[in-house]
Amino acid sequence: MAQLYFYYSAMNAGKSTTLLQSAHNYQERGMRALLYTPAIDHRSGDHLIHSRIGLTAKAIAFDAAYDFHEAVRRSLADGPVHCLLVDESQFLTPLQVLQLTQVCDQLSVPVLCYGIRTDFQGEPFEGSKYLLAWADNLIEIKTICRSGKKATMNARLDDRGNRVTEGAQIDIGHHYEALSRREFHLEDVSPVCRRAMP
Repeated sequence: MAQLYFYYSAMNAGKSTTLLQSAHNYQERGMRALLYTPAIDHRSGDHLIHSRIGLTAKAIAFDAAYDFHEAVRRSLADGPVHCLLVDESQFLTPLQVLQLTQVCDQLSVPVLCYGIRTDFQGEPFEGSKYLLAWADNLIEIKTICRSGKKATMNARLDDRGNRVTEGAQIDIGHHYEALSRREFHLEDVSPVCRRAMP
């Protein structure tokens, strides 16, 4: 039975590298894996998944209107699809996460999603929230903070390396630093704390 997997981590833990290794494993065995990347991410060029260690692969770009269930249904007319691999899956809409559950449950194609759980203020991304709720398997890819502790949070930095605590949730151009929750100082940046203030 096909299942939905969510591989999550803080930034720079090797999610894209792990995805590309999985894609290679499928291709090496003559199997067809469909790779997806968000259309808003142009850091490595259009329709590319790129890892920090230099691996790159072409992918299908998705935006908020993309219908995964319909696209995979059409792809199956051309032959078997053995797996879907979705990079930066935090940018999925809730409806798209539902579509991915249907790809598993109705079309019997496994789906592996790779992404981060929270933004630079510690707020959950919509795609990640629903993946955490609906995925059959949750797998953490671990990385470390500068303190040596496990990193779970993502601090946004400007071009001078200074911490940014205000702004839009999605901002592809910034650099990020993976931090432990203690080093992140959630109480200083979370909108939850600001809303709780009298």
